[in-house]
Formats: sequence, structure tokens, C-alpha cells
Amino acid sequence: MNRINQKLQADKKIFSIYFSAGYPNLNDTVQIIQDLEKNGVDMIEIGLPFSDPLADGPTIQASSTQALHNGMTTQVLFDQLKDIRKIVSIPLVIMGYFNPMLQYGLENFCKKCAEIGIDGLIIPDLPVDVYADEYKAIFEKYGIINVFLITPQTSDERIRFIDSVSNGFIYMVSSASVTGSQSGFGSTQEDYFKRIADMNLKNPQVIGFGINNAETFKQATRFAKGAIIGSAFVSHLTENGTTKIDEFVKEIL
Repeated sequence: MNRINQKLQADKKIFSIYFSAGYPNLNDTVQIIQDLEKNGVDMIEIGLPFSDPLADGPTIQASSTQALHNGMTTQVLFDQLKDIRKIVSIPLVIMGYFNPMLQYGLENFCKKCAEIGIDGLIIPDLPVDVYADEYKAIFEKYGIINVFLITPQTSDERIRFIDSVSNGFIYMVSSASVTGSQSGFGSTQEDYFKRIADMNLKNPQVIGFGINNAETFKQATRFAKGAIIGSAFVSHLTENGTTKIDEFVKEIL
């Protein structure tokens, strides 16, 4: 069974962290992953930097740009992660845009992910119908879970279609804005969280965007299986480098 599915079956809320591979420094990636697992994070999203990150807010965009300047590429990331399963056991997901994956060759990309122990991909600019028609078989061949995003504007019909072609979790974007652009959740977002929970989808939901402290993590996980922190952790790396990761995690949990 895929490590993501194993983790989703556990009787606890999932705490996931996102960071940009190759940031703050090119060779920090593996150390950050190790430190996050050691301090109790359940799942990690490794951002594959791209020059035109449409869904990312300024904090993550800046880290992605710096990572590219540092020399991060798809091949460098794969080289860094080639022995990751000797030291880390939690689910690892690569979050990135479709263009670099197509340039690498999608089947080669999925095959490489499977070889090094990547469990899933999040590709914000890959439409679900294109995935279902053209790429689903490749992902299934290599046992890679593809995670789709929904927003408050996504229709119930489309959500049910996403649910039907998914086999891991659904990434619930807390609002229609970019990452890192809000603080706290109001009644509109809580109504949205509850509406999705009441749909009784077969795939559990994990909420991202706008989660930056213990309070917002608790708010999000009232209605969902887990929550993802991205911009707040990237800001922590900007201020502290790879030190004090334990303090950041403890403040959330």
C-alpha cells in the first residue's frame, strides 16, 4: 500500500509541511526532510521550483526563485533524494508544475519517483479531465498518487469527478487566493469546509493555504483529515535557515 494511504488510515490528524527544494541553500533539502520527520511531521510536500508558479504567493515564489538561482533542477532533486528511503519513512509528495515534468518526460518522471520512493504528485496546472484521459494509466503503472486541488469555487459536479479519479486525498484550497495571503478562517471558509465534509467523499481532504499557526491548524482539521503549512514554514527557513525546525513544529502541535 502507498505510504500516503497508510498514513491516511491512521487515527490522527495529518500535519503536512511544504517547502521549496534547494532553499535556503541548494543542499539543504535532505536535512530539512529528516528534521521535519524527526520532529513529528506526518507528510512532506517538496516543491519543485518553477519560473512561473501561478498558484504560489510571494513567500513561496521568492523561495522558488532563489532555489532556481541556487541551481535546483528536476535532475538535481532526484539526485538529492536517491537514498532518501534509507533515512525517512513518512510519505513524500512532489508539488510542482506540469511543464518541467513534461520536459523530463512524464513516464520517466513517474518512474524515477517510484524508484526513489516518492509517493505522490501535486500538479496545480494539470486539469483533472486531461489527467483522466491521457495520464492516469502512467501514474497507476508506477503506483504514484496524483492529488488534485479544489477551491470554494469548484462545483459539486467537478468535486465528485475529482473524487472518482483520485486514490489518495483531495487538497482543499481554503480560499481562491494564492498561498500565504490570509490569516485565520472566517465563517465563509468554515461553511465551505463543512459543505465539503458533508459531501462524504471517498477520499479524505487535507486543507492548505492560510494555515500558519496552531489555531488555524486546529480550525482546518475540525472538518478535514489534515492540514498543510507552506508559506509560514518557508518564512521560518528564510529567517532561521535550517535551525529551529523543532521549535516551529512544536508551536503547531
